[in-house]
Amino acid sequence: MIDTKLLVGTALAAFTAIAASGAIAGPAEEPNFSFEKCYGVSKAGTNDCQTSTHSCAGTATADNQGDAWIYLPAGSCAKLTGGALEPKA
Repeated sequence: MIDTKLLVGTALAAFTAIAASGAIAGPAEEPNFSFEKCYGVSKAGTNDCQTSTHSCAGTATADNQGDAWIYLPAGSCAKLTGGALEPKA
């Protein structure tokens, strides 16, 4: 017979591991500095949130995906090759 405490403990440990790995992701928190959303410069899996095909942080499937954005300090997006303040088609 399965011990209930062991079962509950295992379930909590599994949930904590999944949450810590980022599998349960949502939008990234707004930073506490003056920021802007910069499109087209994030690596695959490092976007801060929402693309036309994904709704959560860390779900972009390609590098420099035109509709994936990351938070950057205000004024720095224009300095990056491929950076844009609006989503790219």
